[in-house]
Amino acid sequence: MNNEDIKISIAIDGFSSCGKSTLAKALASKLHYHYLDTGAMYRAVTLFAMKEGLVKDGLLYVDEISRRLDEIDITFERNKETGRSDVVLNGKNVEKEIRSQDVASLVSPVSAIQAVRRKLHKSQRAMAEKKGVVMDGRDIGTVVMPDAELKIFMTADTEVRVLRRFEEQRAKGQDVSMDQVRENLKTRDLIDSTRVEDPLRQADDAMVLDNSELTPDEQLQMALGWALKAIEDKKNAVTP
Repeated sequence: MNNEDIKISIAIDGFSSCGKSTLAKALASKLHYHYLDTGAMYRAVTLFAMKEGLVKDGLLYVDEISRRLDEIDITFERNKETGRSDVVLNGKNVEKEIRSQDVASLVSPVSAIQAVRRKLHKSQRAMAEKKGVVMDGRDIGTVVMPDAELKIFMTADTEVRVLRRFEEQRAKGQDVSMDQVRENLKTRDLIDSTRVEDPLRQADDAMVLDNSELTPDEQLQMALGWALKAIEDKKNAVTP
């Protein structure tokens, strides 16, 4: 194997609105790796459940959702305008729809459904079989890619995360209040951290990145440094 061919897998986990996707996309671009937004896949399943009437008054029909998972096909397509990958649900681009507050309020309980996690884990592992991938989510380093050469666990002060999410949603024209965003994040944190199936937790060998006071470029440089070291370590390990 030539040194130029040596690539690693990078797992980025952390709480909601810590900037996981922002970092993962930037890091993948710098390294010329593939980026996979696993959170978007759970959002797509949530949107499917909403459209099919499998949610009523905030309650999920878990058995029905589990039974109909074979009807869900999730792929990614490159957006020519943004240069990024958009989520496609059953042949329709739903990138904008899955970012709504309605979907955000239900994605954590949907992602806690065992059958949903198993289906998406299978797809995610298949996508990550080849090296040269950056994947972000809640259980990537602990469940999906436990053998990733670099694992990053992201965190930030709660109020910093609230403000980031609020500004992001208002910029998209969504009419939300700071209190709504705060309650949504607190609920998602609780569900993600306490669910029985693959709870959010820091992998033992993960590098912790607290970006409460970091700019996007500063966090990118930090993560890039870790990635380049991991690549160099792997090169040294395979070099006779």
